[in-house]
Amino acid sequence: MGSKQINACVLGASGYTGAEMLRLLASHPFINVTAATANALAGRKLTDVYPHLSSYGDMELTTVEDVDWSDVQVAVSCLPHGTSQDVVEGLPDHVRVVDLSADYRFRDASVYSEVYARSHLTPERTASAVYGLTEFARPYLADAKTVACPGCYPTATLLCLLPLSEAGLIEKRGLIIDAKSGVSGAGRSLKEGNLFCEAAEGLHPYGVGTHRHAPEIEQELTARFAEPVRVTFTPHLVPMTRGELVTIYADLADGQTVENAHAALNARYADEAFVNVRPLGSLPPDTRHVRGTNRCEISVHADRVDGRIIVIGVIDNLTKGSAGQALQNINLMFGFEEGEGLSILQPLFP
Repeated sequence: MGSKQINACVLGASGYTGAEMLRLLASHPFINVTAATANALAGRKLTDVYPHLSSYGDMELTTVEDVDWSDVQVAVSCLPHGTSQDVVEGLPDHVRVVDLSADYRFRDASVYSEVYARSHLTPERTASAVYGLTEFARPYLADAKTVACPGCYPTATLLCLLPLSEAGLIEKRGLIIDAKSGVSGAGRSLKEGNLFCEAAEGLHPYGVGTHRHAPEIEQELTARFAEPVRVTFTPHLVPMTRGELVTIYADLADGQTVENAHAALNARYADEAFVNVRPLGSLPPDTRHVRGTNRCEISVHADRVDGRIIVIGVIDNLTKGSAGQALQNINLMFGFEEGEGLSILQPLFP
């Protein structure tokens, strides 16, 4: 694998995703962060905004317009949905893009417009972008100009469901995804629902029947089933900082068993560094089992309803669900070892 140095710019560095990206890149031996943008905070030291990022020394946040792009090989966009494409489309042609917003996740720009209520600036770019669910995108990353990192909920959900759908083990109808995430998944902007008094000591669903990650999940499942798929997806906000758990209910295809489903998942991820399938009969995973890591833990269980299984997946929404997966993709784009900069495999506990 290559060991050349590359330069990176983190766009939208003042948000939680941007901070997590900078945290991971700080220990990467082959990637230099030469610029970090946050237009509203331009001129402030990065460490004034995030004191825990002390290894960046006196680096100042800057505007996008003031970045010297001449020797930047990759832009990591941690900007909000809608804002990201406005900036990305103005970057020099030589800069490769890893986007953590939803702006390039939909291959069909009309679906993006319907889901996010704005027209896409470059339908041809979103059509050709690589959907960066790393474990399924490896063959396409080396030559990718634009990589669209999946949303956190789709990451956990698709890691559980894609091997089962590809093997024909589950029915495409009746898929139910009950999802729960920590408050950091909603971003760092000031929103009433994110205030401590609003989020603490309670649990509530949101985006019921309308959440924007459902069409993203359906896009990828439709590609695997080779026919349209619709899912029931309901997210919930949990009063914790980070972590995500999805509980998925699926009907088995005729003649299939929970043992077959478990075997398929186990075989698919047997050699994966960041996805672990627990033995049948073991306890289901907990978000604490992946906190601060790039890991996904999966368990499979028989339902008391005949012919139905329950699949549970957990990730850290800011790492495997965002910046960690982005770094996996960057490593493969530039010929580094896939796990470079992602060596923390043991979670923080307690």
